[in-house]
Amino acid sequence: MAAEPVNVNEFQELARQALPKMYYDYYSGGAEDQHTLKENVEAFHRFTILPRVLVDASRIDLSTTVLGYKISAPIMIAPTAMHKLAHPEGEVATARAAAACNTIMILSYMSTCTVEEVASSCKAIRFFQLYVYKRRDITANLVQRAERCGYKAIVLTVDTPRLGRREADIKNKMVAPQLKNFKGLISTKVSSDDGSNLEAFANNTFDASLSWKDIGWLRSITNLPLLIKGVLTCEDAIKAVEVGVDGIVVSNHGGRQLDYSPATISVLEEVVHAVKGKVPVLFDGGIRRGTDVFKALALGAQAVLIGRPAVYGLAAKGEYGVKRVIEMLKDELELTMALSGCPTVKDITRNHVRTKHEALHSML
Repeated sequence: MAAEPVNVNEFQELARQALPKMYYDYYSGGAEDQHTLKENVEAFHRFTILPRVLVDASRIDLSTTVLGYKISAPIMIAPTAMHKLAHPEGEVATARAAAACNTIMILSYMSTCTVEEVASSCKAIRFFQLYVYKRRDITANLVQRAERCGYKAIVLTVDTPRLGRREADIKNKMVAPQLKNFKGLISTKVSSDDGSNLEAFANNTFDASLSWKDIGWLRSITNLPLLIKGVLTCEDAIKAVEVGVDGIVVSNHGGRQLDYSPATISVLEEVVHAVKGKVPVLFDGGIRRGTDVFKALALGAQAVLIGRPAVYGLAAKGEYGVKRVIEMLKDELELTMALSGCPTVKDITRNHVRTKHEALHSML
């Protein structure tokens, strides 16, 4: 019997062993040289934590709120596609794990379980992630179904006018399964002889003309709060606030879209400053440790989203694996807070982290 994993990184190796190569490569891979993919994780190493001592750490409270919903810790499940490739129960297992951990799952537009199946699987706060298709009626149909099923917010992914070039998927001739959400609306079967049929499907269906003016259209078809995911610059953050979004997710799509875009942790703070507290800023990309969560919170994120770690947990051990991944990150965050002198999430401030650049500056 293999030893039980002691940290989130160990779930990746278990997932690699459990999955067919095509699917493992699909989940773990990034765009082109995979520079941004690696940087998302490595950029965290450039921040050190400055602990405060002799603070009463006998009780640590990890709870926080996102859009008014209380969650047990500032760790949510990011929208990731096609969970049935990782485990037969797919997104239903992930949703149950999120519910058991009292946190929010953002269901992917490209999920392999339907919006309705996930909604009826457990009682939990769920958000719904959205791509906008050339056929707007399909997008509207899914938004309205999500709203009817009690999803509490729409998370529009805005960094995907086209799919990034994921070379492993091209080599493996990655095949996407039929997506049940679109049954009777659109076929997700695309024949592509020279590479990834996922890429062919995306390029045939995603609306590359989507622009700021379309936020108004989206507002007109739903009453739900709207977050936009994929912001990396202060200019776009300011624009997002101007057009009236309800939240921003700093994300580079897990390094899967534009290679050599910045690591998300390196731009989080400038986005937070640009937003000036008008809307919550969530964070996505490279979270593998409780210390990573702590650093993102110190730089102004209200909560973090985990994508690959949740999928690796699902692939390795199903619902239990996802739960363990969330619990591990929570336990590590709790320990980090105790050792840093932060009894609550609100106590984590910019003074608790320092970049190498700031360390040099203080020596001058």
